[in-house]
Amino acid sequence: MFQAAVQRFSVSAAAESVCRTIFLVGFRRYCKKTSTKLRVSEALSGAELGSDVKVQGWVRSVRPQKDNIFLHVNDGSSLQSLQIVAGAKLHDPLLTFGSAVEVTGVLKKSPHQKQPVELEAEQIRVVGECNPIDFPFKIKERHSLEYIRKLPHLRCRTNAFSSLLRIRSEATAAIHSYFKDNGFVQIHTPIITSNDCEGAGELFRVEPSGPDYVDDEDFFSVPAFLTVSGQLHLEVISGAFSKVYTFGPSFRAENSQSRRHLAEFFMVEAEISFTESLEDLTRVMEDMFRSATEHVLAHCVEDVDLFHRHVTPGHRDTVEAMLNKSFPVITYTEAIEILHRHSEKFTFPTDWGCDLKTEHEKYLVKHCGNVPVFVTDYPYDLKPFYARDNQDHPKHTAAAVDLLVPGVGELCGGSLREERLNLLMARLKQ
Repeated sequence: MFQAAVQRFSVSAAAESVCRTIFLVGFRRYCKKTSTKLRVSEALSGAELGSDVKVQGWVRSVRPQKDNIFLHVNDGSSLQSLQIVAGAKLHDPLLTFGSAVEVTGVLKKSPHQKQPVELEAEQIRVVGECNPIDFPFKIKERHSLEYIRKLPHLRCRTNAFSSLLRIRSEATAAIHSYFKDNGFVQIHTPIITSNDCEGAGELFRVEPSGPDYVDDEDFFSVPAFLTVSGQLHLEVISGAFSKVYTFGPSFRAENSQSRRHLAEFFMVEAEISFTESLEDLTRVMEDMFRSATEHVLAHCVEDVDLFHRHVTPGHRDTVEAMLNKSFPVITYTEAIEILHRHSEKFTFPTDWGCDLKTEHEKYLVKHCGNVPVFVTDYPYDLKPFYARDNQDHPKHTAAAVDLLVPGVGELCGGSLREERLNLLMARLKQ
């Protein structure tokens, strides 16, 4: 009896010792300092300076030396890459240009003026290999945009396209922020629809495919298309909400190979109830333009500077002038008179009633001081059926407006909506 009790006590003591050991090991692991995961942009800003950090990204350059190896790593959060300094013992044959890596180390202030910080690596792990011989981008070559466009799955790794995507992301956020701050409600309008909003017939038809599909039957019982605009849906919603907008994809089957005639693009559209004049629309257009532009310039300094240096040199002054001056307003009739006074001939006619072409729009912008300009009161026959009839004679116009900007021409347009039912029905029949 006594011997059994002693044996049970011995087993209990051994179990307690094992539990104590397990607890101490787990406690040490818990207390062990973990590395803070940072994006490259956060590391470059000096966040967690002097701390153990972890950075993940793709290698932009590798420079091995006798005692050290220098890497530049980028994760898409910044135009500038983060320099990694590591001992020669961390050099891995798989550590090549284009490879994906995870680097852990101490973030320190850099002794070089061209870079604010650098990461002194303690561990480098190659997450994804890259054969630099087969990789279509070469480390010391400048590739043309024509060449890059042939590699759509890799072009986001280049400076030009990564900067463009960051700018687009910030512009999108700025547009949503403007509408939210000004009391607009976002509406998600249908992408598949049965209406042709613009009435031009430039539609992509949507049809199902598969063995169960019968060719002579419409899936929705009526012909369906990819949307060219969410505007008609917004006009319905604006009967209950005074300020609404949508921001989504639009599709146009315009068989024209130019940047002004895209088959797919994102479009911002808004509707405001209780409007009484075009000034209600131009105020929103101008405010949104300024707000989004200022946001991009403030949050994408390096990316915008890249384009000002390599894509559109000298455009920075134009942008600053746009933000410092008010946007002039001229009528379509005044625009035609300005074009007629131009000494050089245009490729397209400038008679009253003609649609303004890009060459006309760019000249008008230049004539008005190379700042954005509003053109109002277009010929009635040039505008959609829902544009409000000014009922003026002999030159019949609609209460419509376009915003023309330097280097582009028409950026956005709008109109007062026809609220007089008899006029709307007559126009719809036409």
